[in-house]
Amino acid sequence: MVSEKKNSFLTEFKTFIARGNVMDMAVGVIIGGAFSNITTSLINDIVMPFLGIFTGSISFAELNFSIGSAVIAYGNFIQAVLNFLVMAFVVFCLVRTINRLHRKKEAAPAAPPAPPEPSNEEKLLTEIRDLLKERR
Repeated sequence: MVSEKKNSFLTEFKTFIARGNVMDMAVGVIIGGAFSNITTSLINDIVMPFLGIFTGSISFAELNFSIGSAVIAYGNFIQAVLNFLVMAFVVFCLVRTINRLHRKKEAAPAAPPAPPEPSNEEKLLTEIRDLLKERR
C-alpha cells in the first residue's frame, strides 16, 4: 500500500514536471537569474560611475548615515531601486516588442478558406433543380 502511494505520487510528479508551462517557467527563472547579473553589472559598472560624477561618490553603496550604533545604508537601497527600474524597463521593452510581433502576425490577412465541397445530397438537389429549370 505504501509503495502504491509512492508510485502514484511519483507518477503525478512526473506528469507535473513534464507539463510545458512548468519547463518554460524553469527556463525563464534560469534566464532571469542570468539577466539579473547582467543588469546588476550594468548598474554597478556603467550607470553608478556615471552618476558618481554628479554626486561626488563612485558608488551609492557608500551613502549612509548613523543613528546611534545603527548604520542606515540608504545608498544600497537606491542602487537596488535603480537595478529594479532598469530590469523593469528592459522587460517592458521585450514584452512590448513581442506584443507588436503578435499583432503583426494577426493583422496579416489570411487567405480566405476555400468553400467546402458540396455534399452528395447537395449535388443531387442541384441536378434536380437544373433539370426542373430546363423543363420550364
